[in-house]
Parts: sequence; structure tokens; C-alpha cells
Amino acid sequence: MLISKMRNKSQGFTLLEIMIAVAILTIALSAVLGLQSRSLTLAAESRFHTMAALLAQGKMAEVTVAEMGNLASDSGDFGDVFSGYAWRLSVQNADLPGLDKMKGRLKRIDLEVTCGEEARYRYDLRLYRFFPPETIK
Repeated sequence: MLISKMRNKSQGFTLLEIMIAVAILTIALSAVLGLQSRSLTLAAESRFHTMAALLAQGKMAEVTVAEMGNLASDSGDFGDVFSGYAWRLSVQNADLPGLDKMKGRLKRIDLEVTCGEEARYRYDLRLYRFFPPETIK
């Protein structure tokens, strides 16, 4: 008779045990979903920084072969192939104090590549370019 009473008590789980198991599963799943979300965000940022570096390098290559007279601040996009990516070029004199002979021949070129709504991602690149006197027309 004692054995039959013990069998009836040990069958199944109690409500408390089920609630604890569900709580543990909920915490574990929310942590996994949070990590997945962060992983997707990091992948998008990584993709942008890789693509922006390549696009900026190409745009700076165009700038380095341009003559001083053709070098001016400008902006645009990279066309349909790279839709969503835009660039802005800023050209300024980078005159150094005390070096009057170089006045107007050293240029600071800033390039900004952006992507996404309201320029969510941004990549900046700066180049200093010196023009020797014989190249100035």
C-alpha cells in the first residue's frame, strides 16, 4: 500500500516547476534574440565600413589625378549600382603659418561617404595634397 501512494505522488510536474521552467526558457530566448539583433546591426555596420572605404578610395583616386584648377568642393552619389551611398567633397587651403612660399599650394581635401536614411552611417577620409609651382597654371 505504501508503494502505491508513492507512485501517485511522483507522477508529472507541479505547476510551480512548470512556471520556473517557462521563466528560464523565456530569459534564455530573450537573450538569444537580443544577441541575434546585435549581430545583424554589427553586420550592417561592417558592410557599410567595407563598402564606404572602397568607394572613398575610388573617389580619392579621382581627386589625386585632378589638376589644381579642377579641384573644387562638390557632392553627389555613386549611381544605381551603389544606391543609398552619397559623397561630399570639401577642398580648402591648408596654409601653414610661416611658410609664405607654399601659400595656396597645399590643399586639405575632406571626403565624407554616407549611407542610409538621414545619413545613418558616415565614413570620413582626409587627404593633404601639395601642388609644386610647375604644376600650377
